[in-house]
Amino acid sequence: MNNSKIAKKHQQMPVNILADIGTLAKTMPDILDLSIGDPDLITDASIINAAFEDVRAGHTKYTESGGDVELIDAIRGYFSRNYDLSFERSQIRATVGALHGMYLTLQTILDDGDEVIIHEPYFSPYKDQVLNSGGTPIIIPTYEKDGFAINVDILEAAITNKTKALILNSPNNPTGAVFSPETFEKIANLAKKYDFFILSDEVYDGFSFYEDFVPMAKFAPDHTITFGSMSKNFAMTGWRLGYMIAPTYLNEAAKIINEGITYSAPSPSQRAAIYALNHSETLIPLVTETFQKRLEYIAKRVAEIPYLSLHPLKGSIYAFINISKTKMDSVSFTEYVLKETQVLVIPGLAFGESGDNYVRLAATQDISVLEEAFNRLAKLTF
Repeated sequence: MNNSKIAKKHQQMPVNILADIGTLAKTMPDILDLSIGDPDLITDASIINAAFEDVRAGHTKYTESGGDVELIDAIRGYFSRNYDLSFERSQIRATVGALHGMYLTLQTILDDGDEVIIHEPYFSPYKDQVLNSGGTPIIIPTYEKDGFAINVDILEAAITNKTKALILNSPNNPTGAVFSPETFEKIANLAKKYDFFILSDEVYDGFSFYEDFVPMAKFAPDHTITFGSMSKNFAMTGWRLGYMIAPTYLNEAAKIINEGITYSAPSPSQRAAIYALNHSETLIPLVTETFQKRLEYIAKRVAEIPYLSLHPLKGSIYAFINISKTKMDSVSFTEYVLKETQVLVIPGLAFGESGDNYVRLAATQDISVLEEAFNRLAKLTF
């Protein structure tokens, strides 16, 4: 047998830089891995202990397919306390990570040929998920000179009668941008005017360092599907627990699709999430303060290296570093740096063609590791 036996659309698989880097990061010894967004932090002991006690008490069975009611209410409470937003239980679904929620939503809303606008640089799974859901990705650029924020005039020019949704990501992976409430409001007005969904990936909502984050649902509640996760806010990447918040009619359709995929999210992970969300005001700052210090250190070190530059970072756990002074493309630069210094970053090309003058560095290691990485980078010349 050979690959002619699999679906034609998968016989010629495109290069997936992010997936290849992930494999390299886990299999190559003795590297300083600053590539994948998997923090070195261990989930807080209080979350682990709470989940362990709940599992010992018998929480090892299926929950309701949309999530345990206690978890749904914990999500509601989180948004009520932190953002003064009120949601019905019927709007919320626990998912196996935020991307599971994005996949369910795209499967729910897209007919063949429907267009989904994605702002570039973008988290690479977005485009693949749109394509695999029968949609057509429409890529719009953002620019470093604008802080990588969406220009609403460019966005409006991309809207057609086939536009079904915009995938929005702020705080942003990979750029570290945080869109202003004014930008969110303008985007919301366009969604209402042209009647499209805003798929708002807010996985990094706890990582807006210098101004309060305001969710998109504040501005366009009827047009917004919100995606969140335990992964980054609580250093719970391996627990694989996220959520989606959508209009009830959409969530009910997603339920039917999910019956044949995961049915429900893992019950031990749901128990951990209940505790985490109910103690978010204490637990999230422990994580975000660590990353803010690391990114501020990264910005300081980048400023000392002549061939690198960096726009002001406002959030997330990443630095999107400009390498244009090296005259190298991002893949060649990444390969050269890995060979010469054993420091692993991700080429910006993984996040769209406009990212080819950049590399993404994840602040997922202790400052002592970052120091050693930048000491090695500082010895290179171009």
